[in-house]
Amino acid sequence: MSSGSSRRRVVLAVAVVLPLLSSGCKGQKDTRSDGLPPGAQPLPAASATVFSGAPESPPAKGSPDVKMGPLGFSPVAKKADPSVVTIYTAGEEETRGGLFGRRATGRSAKGLGSGFIVQSDGVIITNNHVIEGADEILVQLSDERRLPARVAGRDPRTDIAVVKVDGAKDLVAIPLGDSDGLEVGDWVVAIGNPFGLSHTVSAGIVSAKGRGREDVPLDPSGYYNFLQTDASINPGNSGGPLLNLKGEVVGMNTAIRGGGAQGIGFAIPINMVKQLLPTLLEKGHFTRSALGVRIRDIRELTPDDKAQLGIKVERGAVIEYVEASSPAGKAGLKVGDVVVGFEGQPIERGTHLQWLASTAGVGRTVTVRVVRPVNGLSQPFEMQVTLAELKEPQKRPARPKLGFDDEP
Repeated sequence: MSSGSSRRRVVLAVAVVLPLLSSGCKGQKDTRSDGLPPGAQPLPAASATVFSGAPESPPAKGSPDVKMGPLGFSPVAKKADPSVVTIYTAGEEETRGGLFGRRATGRSAKGLGSGFIVQSDGVIITNNHVIEGADEILVQLSDERRLPARVAGRDPRTDIAVVKVDGAKDLVAIPLGDSDGLEVGDWVVAIGNPFGLSHTVSAGIVSAKGRGREDVPLDPSGYYNFLQTDASINPGNSGGPLLNLKGEVVGMNTAIRGGGAQGIGFAIPINMVKQLLPTLLEKGHFTRSALGVRIRDIRELTPDDKAQLGIKVERGAVIEYVEASSPAGKAGLKVGDVVVGFEGQPIERGTHLQWLASTAGVGRTVTVRVVRPVNGLSQPFEMQVTLAELKEPQKRPARPKLGFDDEP
């Protein structure tokens, strides 16, 4: 096993360090002659990677369907600009000095970021790291008005936050698009406040999709599935919208890699934001569900690893640890099983399974499709698993390392 692949880990529950080839949950016994857990429904071998909702085969080779680029981005910018805001934060700062080095506290500017209005009654989306630790939040609208705001909800693990301007009546909400419909190469427009230069517009394309913690140096406990863009993003852009040519938000600008304006920026897909938004507005936080396993992308395994485990499928998430008292442990899943589907959706990467399992809902019973090596053969089966609550660490996850600090 290569040293690079052996260090990559995706955690769905309590991280307990065990070797990949460990025996799994002690006391877990198969009670069926076919080697499958009780309650499992065997499937034909051909169904291991076939799903009703699976992507269609690529079209036959030929002339590409070339999309015409815009003559200008001004219509997109003009339509979106009234919905983009500047966010100023302030808080108390302790300093040591004076007689005998006594501590003193005082008000100081904490940060600067961007945001966008999603409801005309004053609901604004931004990054959690923009408002984290702030005692006071001011939102500046496109007409230069500054209004006080409060935190309505936040989720540090996805770096998503919702702030609310109370008493607002005439705000312009921006339409939210479908980030799943984006393709690499599509035009996008970023609007924000880099270095305090309010309502700056930059344009580029979607450079890549599905960027995770291996690609961006962020908090390892987070949930990331970034869009990558070469639209210029700098300090102060955090929390601003990434738009398609219809003027719809398809992402929230969040991070850069290396220095500023390197042509490598990252945005949270708007579909992730839309999924969490109702809960954040209602409860102020998001409670995650869990299978209770630790997994790895099957593509990270070497051919020797696959041969030793008897794995013959090419895509999915291989289970390397099962917590005995977890939903997966009680259902009979074990080390070496490969999860290839969750609620009818094919699993391409471990991060995809992590997101689906964590957002499905505590107490919900879901259908999991698994491939288990049995007597040298790959036996696919489906089973029902009732998800438990993911126990969050007592200590709040650290602020993401974004490659810059959003300071004014």
